[in-house]
Amino acid sequence: MTETNRAFSHLPFLTAALVLSYMAVAMPLAVIPPFVTSWPGYGNGIAGIAVGCAFVSTILTRTLAGGFADRKGGRSAMRLGLVLYMAASAICLTSALDLLPRGASLALLIAGRLLLGVGESYTLVGMHGWGIGLTGPSGAGKVLTWTGAAMYGAFAFGGPLGLEIYHLAGFSALMAVCVALPLIGLGIVQRVPAAPILAGERESFWPVLGIIRPYGTVVALQGVGFAVLGAFLSVYFLAEHWRYGSLGLTCFGLAFVAGRVFCGHLPERLGGIHVAMLSLSIEAVGQACIALAPFPVLALAGAVLTGAGCSLIYPSMGVEVVKRVPASIRATALGGFAAFQDLSYAVSGPIAGTLSDYLGYKSIFIMGTACALIGLGLVVSMRRQPSNLPAK
Repeated sequence: MTETNRAFSHLPFLTAALVLSYMAVAMPLAVIPPFVTSWPGYGNGIAGIAVGCAFVSTILTRTLAGGFADRKGGRSAMRLGLVLYMAASAICLTSALDLLPRGASLALLIAGRLLLGVGESYTLVGMHGWGIGLTGPSGAGKVLTWTGAAMYGAFAFGGPLGLEIYHLAGFSALMAVCVALPLIGLGIVQRVPAAPILAGERESFWPVLGIIRPYGTVVALQGVGFAVLGAFLSVYFLAEHWRYGSLGLTCFGLAFVAGRVFCGHLPERLGGIHVAMLSLSIEAVGQACIALAPFPVLALAGAVLTGAGCSLIYPSMGVEVVKRVPASIRATALGGFAAFQDLSYAVSGPIAGTLSDYLGYKSIFIMGTACALIGLGLVVSMRRQPSNLPAK
């Protein structure tokens, strides 16, 4: 086996560990609202805080995790993230044991969710740094592609599985499973060798932000389409008196994962700019199909196109980021880059909800179409920009 093949042979182990860790994120998502609202006097607003606080802590710690991975190595960052996942799930488990007053239990639950978001930062950025460190910059597209497939695969299966465990055995049992899964992931990656820690100047994040901002902005604009589809497609179907609204996320998820599996090599082969241009065009068409659909089949087709379009934009722009930053700050750059997508998911829902109250549900998919087209315009403007600094 060549050195290159040996390096790529480690990716399935890293990906498996990431799937297991993201199951610990995905399984409680649909469960926390009914769990919190089952407490007398606690409504959907409090439940929303308990769900959303994890994403806030993820956004705030992406660059910290990136800096840690650059200094200590992606292996150390990912292993730390998996440990934080276990600790966070154990704290959430404790909140369900009726050992404390309700207010203290809620505080404990939110503390666990906040720590979960930190664990997500270190695990994801650690895999980026570890995987690309093993494969080299030429493998960046594949690493980013496998990362996304692992995350969305975990979300696709984790939600229904979490609800099933919750209904059968309760919240405590679910969180016990969430403690065990990252532990299994930690065992899986134990034998994967560390990547070399590269020497070089460790710049502050602000100069790095200037480099990654255009590519992160494109990813943020792409994320609007996914965010509005995930949050509002089912209620849009209800408002239109259509059936099968629950299939929308399934259609999106299958198309997204298929794009990563069958076309994940394209950003490296054709270049991230060209693949992103095609992908954003497909996403824009998909969002327009949903907005203008006179019947549900066209809306579901739009969900498929949205998933196919969104699938390769993150790895395409990530490949361009890797080309433009020194290897010594690669993880910091990718951590900041990922935060653009997190921020998009965090703000799109509230904006879309407010817009739909005034203009109806079709308007939010028109917003998704417009954001994809703006992103396409930004990518077209990048075509003539050379790589500022090739990664070494």
